[in-house]
Amino acid sequence: PSEAMRDQQPAAENNDVEQRLTSALARVPYAALLGVRAELKGDELTLILPYSEHLVGNPLLPALHGGVVGAFLEVTAVFSNDEAESEDLPKPVDIGIDYLRSGKPVDTYARAIVTKHGRRVCNVRAEAWQDEHTRPIAALHGHFLIRPREAAPA
Repeated sequence: PSEAMRDQQPAAENNDVEQRLTSALARVPYAALLGVRAELKGDELTLILPYSEHLVGNPLLPALHGGVVGAFLEVTAVFSNDEAESEDLPKPVDIGIDYLRSGKPVDTYARAIVTKHGRRVCNVRAEAWQDEHTRPIAALHGHFLIRPREAAPA
């Protein structure tokens, strides 16, 4: 294949993965209510929480509601797993969220890293930011129950 065709293949694969993620996100009613969408650049998944007035918890500041930010980070952590596209989404076992600064009334972005992937539980770290990736507004550390992987045939 020509170089131009090789360059198009990863883009087509990314579009396919983004479509599957969009479909999987649609299965989570709260993610749909928040308007969460996924964007894939190379192998890096970023979830986006578009600003909307109904997400504001304190209209005097205005600041995003902490529950919205926490739920957004949880959705990000769930979809960071390979199992996110399967029928059985990972289930949260224990989640801790550090609220680092107020969320402004602008779009919010989040990424997660699976720090350990066991047979039944995976550990995930996620961060949400707005203007600069280096200035997160909140961070999550959680443990998620996953379906045991099938044993490889002998």
